[in-house]
Amino acid sequence: MLRHPALRNGLSIAISLIFIALVQHYYGWQTILAPWRDQPWHVIAGLMMMATCTLLLRAWRLYDYFRAELHGYFPACAKLMILHNLFNILLPMRTGELSFPLLMQNYFHISAHRSVPVLLWFRILDLHTVLALGLLAFGWQYWSPAFTALLILLWLPLPIVIAVIGARLGKITPDPEMRRWRRIFLAALAHLPRSRRHLARDWLWTGLNWLTKFMIFAWVVQLFLPVNSATALAGAIAGDLTAVLPIHGIAGSGTYEAGVMGGLSLFGIAPSQSLQAAINLHLFILATTLIAAAVVYPWRVRKITTPT
Repeated sequence: MLRHPALRNGLSIAISLIFIALVQHYYGWQTILAPWRDQPWHVIAGLMMMATCTLLLRAWRLYDYFRAELHGYFPACAKLMILHNLFNILLPMRTGELSFPLLMQNYFHISAHRSVPVLLWFRILDLHTVLALGLLAFGWQYWSPAFTALLILLWLPLPIVIAVIGARLGKITPDPEMRRWRRIFLAALAHLPRSRRHLARDWLWTGLNWLTKFMIFAWVVQLFLPVNSATALAGAIAGDLTAVLPIHGIAGSGTYEAGVMGGLSLFGIAPSQSLQAAINLHLFILATTLIAAAVVYPWRVRKITTPT
């Protein structure tokens, strides 16, 4: 039923409108936004610039992955990644992900059968890292340091396991008699990293990106809510995890805030206390995304015009 685009879009609009109306009715948007007047502009500008730098880290991960083909094309990688992030945030139901293979084809002439497996690999690393940081934040509050460390140590090798299995399966030559999805799956595995050095670099850029990103987001939460760093980190992580939900509000409105409040509630913060911080964190992310996209959109970057 929810596969119908009109119904999904209608639900997204309904979630956003209901959220906006409820906030106005119970709190008032003027009250929610008032604390921005007390924040030093240079602090907000600095945080926005640091948040934009996390997009450059993601761009460097892409540049490094295709280093043989994209040598000298980092500005184009940066523009591509910032625009892809914009589409991902603004378009409903993760349909913004479709922009990645289109942009890769347009900017670098890299076909979807190569770029889509890489995007999937990046998303596996992203989810793995986000959940690892979530274990760290949750364990800080509820578990002993030793138990938390044990869980993280057990969790960390997962990308290595996936890469090893993928490398072995990727050596299988697709048979024309195989079902189409199996041939596509085996072809996709052939484009995953094969060397330990390649895997380590992907992992490094992913970890640096998410650690920096969540430190910034936790800082923003603390501007609007007096909580410790672990609590603020849990809220930021929970908000980001709402991206895997099948239904979102427009640009995540309503659903992102619910995730942040849910994460903070695990640390004893009532939703009525955390709503303001959740909304303002989301506004910070949207503003940073829009400003970064507006800056890079006019850039004239060098493109690859022949197949690589």
